[in-house]
Amino acid sequence: MSDISKTGINRRRFLQGSAASAGTAALFSAIGASFPGGAFAQTAGPETTKAILGFIALTDASPLIVAKEKGLFAKHGMADVEVVKQSSWGTTRDNLVLGSAGSGIDGAHILTPMPYLMSAGKITQGGPVPMQILARLNLDGQGISIANAFADLKVGLDAGVLRESFAKAKAAGKPSKVAVTFPGGTHDLWMRYWLAAAGIDPNTDVETIVVPPPQMVANLKVNTMDAFCVGEPWNEQMVGQKIGFSALTTGELWNNHPEKSLAMRADWVAAHPNSAKALTMAVLEAQQWCDKAENKKELAEIVGKRAWFNVPAKDIVKRLSGEYDYGNGRPVVENSPHIMKFWRDNASYPFKSHDLWFLTEDQRWGYLPADADTKALVEAVNREDIWRAAAKDLGVAQAEIPASTSRGVETFFDGKSFDPANPSAYLESLSIKRVA
Repeated sequence: MSDISKTGINRRRFLQGSAASAGTAALFSAIGASFPGGAFAQTAGPETTKAILGFIALTDASPLIVAKEKGLFAKHGMADVEVVKQSSWGTTRDNLVLGSAGSGIDGAHILTPMPYLMSAGKITQGGPVPMQILARLNLDGQGISIANAFADLKVGLDAGVLRESFAKAKAAGKPSKVAVTFPGGTHDLWMRYWLAAAGIDPNTDVETIVVPPPQMVANLKVNTMDAFCVGEPWNEQMVGQKIGFSALTTGELWNNHPEKSLAMRADWVAAHPNSAKALTMAVLEAQQWCDKAENKKELAEIVGKRAWFNVPAKDIVKRLSGEYDYGNGRPVVENSPHIMKFWRDNASYPFKSHDLWFLTEDQRWGYLPADADTKALVEAVNREDIWRAAAKDLGVAQAEIPASTSRGVETFFDGKSFDPANPSAYLESLSIKRVA
């Protein structure tokens, strides 16, 4: 029996007995029920060669696209993998709920909190849909951009310069609108953190709207919103079209922050543990390729194709290569330390401590209940064990495999710190919040 198979059995036992709080008992019952009974038979290769993976037109989907374009899925025994464009994160969720058996998808390039919110049944109708994270897809590489109407304020890392404008708009009955890509997702959390750090309450001082990533630029152009948070290439394209400017890249909020993940339905992983490892191996190899400087131009050309992003490579390659033109007269940054990372700095490894931060922030804003057993939820959803098995079989150097599931204490731009050993202390330190 493979190590992954034994892990699956142990995980089922854990799920049967770990839901300590009433708020999470139903969740773990649902997740436990998603696993078939009995042990997996050891096989020489993947149980299936097919999986349908969704992606949104964002640069951090590149590892899935490269794994398909470069034949890496096939190389690792997954010759029939499909990588299918989704129109929004809501569509991604809905298709994951359906699963491929219902003409949906088996897994996806996804905002890291979404598999947790789905597993908790917070964003799905009809109960929890258990999901599991196999790998992180990237660090950094998102941005918060502002309409040209605010150009004179020279908005940057400190959002405080917007307080007066936002207050006037609210008093006039026309609150300023900030756009994010999905409630409780990474872009929502970056926007909320940035505003709250400056004393702007994202619940009361502005109106938050949801816009799919590929539609952000068009909506800013017609004045649907005043600011947005999204991944690349849309911030770079906006600057190129001169319809707004970037206030910051999210790595300035939290250096080397986690972002998207590769997640699969938990029942798919349980039924196909070797296939899950093979998928992960292909994605890890693609991440290594994407991270090399000499491949950035080709990468931009690949993902820019009509079949993928349908965006000119010139609107992708600069920020992908670390060149940041904020579009507001600031000097162009060369070799930004906040470049999107696919492999370096353990970008691919799904630290459990990072998932715990996302869940704590979702508690902060009321997307998860205050009594949610977040640590148990991380144990159920985060499959860093599959990542480790994939990395071992891929021959990843030991020095590139984290020794711990925690990256330790994280410090943010405003001086706040998150200790994964004590998330409640972090939550208590935040003055603006909406804990359910």
